[in-house]
Amino acid sequence: MNLSYWISHHFFREFALGLFDYRVVGVEKLQFAGGAIIACNHVSFLDPPLVGIAFDEKVYSFARKTLFANPLAAKILRSWQVLAVDRDKPDAASLKATIRLLRDGNKLIMFPEGTRSYDGVPQSAEAGVGLFIAKGRAPVLPVRLFGSYEALPRGAKTLRPAKITLVVGDLWQPDFKSYSETGKELYQALADEVMHRISELRL
Repeated sequence: MNLSYWISHHFFREFALGLFDYRVVGVEKLQFAGGAIIACNHVSFLDPPLVGIAFDEKVYSFARKTLFANPLAAKILRSWQVLAVDRDKPDAASLKATIRLLRDGNKLIMFPEGTRSYDGVPQSAEAGVGLFIAKGRAPVLPVRLFGSYEALPRGAKTLRPAKITLVVGDLWQPDFKSYSETGKELYQALADEVMHRISELRL
């Protein structure tokens, strides 16, 4: 970890422990070497750091490209291993860079739903995460957050009292030979399977 990442990681972990009684169920499943897609449900702006602080190593995540418009904000976000993404017009260079990160053994947080849920209930997956699974050839670790919707739901301006728990599932390495689909159909099938595994996780 660089210094900026280390400071923010420890600050937010202490913040989450103190304010939300943050805990991780299945913490032993986080201890594995190599790259992976950390796939999580998405219900709050708090979700990326709440997943990231569960790991004792650096993990990458995404943020809207517009957040990088300010040079200082961009510098800070990049120091936190945050990658800019344009959901409306993803460019080939960004896709290739992300796939390279996975193939180089890095861990990357992704939200298969693509956007935050309006009601806290898991939504259907978009095909994008399936593309990275197929091209990056990295395993997938499904995780599910409980309580972050109650703490800061979509549209809320202030934090609310809540108890937040991250439930960790089993590492999944897809058997690509078992899929008859190709191209976009394969990407969607992989994304649907990931979302199913996330939705099956319980407290």
